[in-house]
Amino acid sequence: MEENVNNVQNENGGNEAANPIETDNLSSKTEQAAADVNEKVNEDEAIAEEQNDKKEKSGRSFFGKKSTKEDKLKQQIAELEAQTKELNEKFLHLYSEFDNYKKRTNKEKLELLSTASEKVIVSLLPIIDDFERAVVANENLEDLQVIKDGFVLIYNKMLQLLKRFDVDEIPAKGEIFDTDFHEAITHFPAPKEEDKGKVMEVTQKGYKIKNKVIRFSKVVVAN
Repeated sequence: MEENVNNVQNENGGNEAANPIETDNLSSKTEQAAADVNEKVNEDEAIAEEQNDKKEKSGRSFFGKKSTKEDKLKQQIAELEAQTKELNEKFLHLYSEFDNYKKRTNKEKLELLSTASEKVIVSLLPIIDDFERAVVANENLEDLQVIKDGFVLIYNKMLQLLKRFDVDEIPAKGEIFDTDFHEAITHFPAPKEEDKGKVMEVTQKGYKIKNKVIRFSKVVVAN
């Protein structure tokens, strides 16, 4: 009987000794699991923080690029505006110079024309003086030859004056009719075959200054 009790006690004692070991193992597993959970949470937080940092960096990079493009565009616009202003100022300057040049040349042309007219008139005055003296002298002259010589003298002076101003008579009589120099007032049948198309008579002489026609010759042309 005592042996049975002892055996029971021994068995109970043995169970009591085994229970502390099992409790320690459970506590250790729980702590390990908690540690694993905390580690996992920390890892997730670290990953989330890293992703947020990447997003922030990406956003800063995007807006930084956008800001750089806007700055470049603003700089280009400012340069274009400066170039436009400079070109506008140059245009106004050139236009002003051209306007002044045009006014100056017009004034010079008017002065040249007035000067040329003055030269011609001054050159004609001596011939007018000759005419006046001839008129006075012819009042008491009876010799027609003297009067004729006086007219020839004045006429030659007039021709010399025209030569001084490069004025020449346009050849007409006996020449081939040329519309660049001649103006036909009438036509008549040619007396000879070789006279066809030629000027037969001159009713008014034509003149030119160098190569410029100032008056066409009025002529009669043979057909």
